[in-house]
Amino acid sequence: MPDYSGQERRRSPRVNKNFVVSYRIYGDPDDIDISQTRNISEGGILLTTNRAFDAGTILAIEIRLPFISQPIRLLGKVLESREIARNLIYETRLVFTYMDDQSKTMVKNTVNYFSKKDSR
Repeated sequence: MPDYSGQERRRSPRVNKNFVVSYRIYGDPDDIDISQTRNISEGGILLTTNRAFDAGTILAIEIRLPFISQPIRLLGKVLESREIARNLIYETRLVFTYMDDQSKTMVKNTVNYFSKKDSR
């Protein structure tokens, strides 16, 4: 993905870090896939998936962050799935729609930590 050099329009900064993610369509407990994030912010994530998802699809997500032993659980709404490798790899953008307060704090702290570390 090319670097973006225009004005940042996101409400919160993103960090380009890879964290292990498991995801499934919300309400379908049997079809779980594992991947990793491409980037993450307080408001959403970009991750690689093995299939395209329709915009508006709700995914149940577990993310393993580096400073806690248990994954955080949240819901995200698909904004876009873009094919990267034909019928094989997709970049899927999601906005977070639900996470508990503790998870919000952990995501915020992780993003802040890596934002400061990357800006040095």
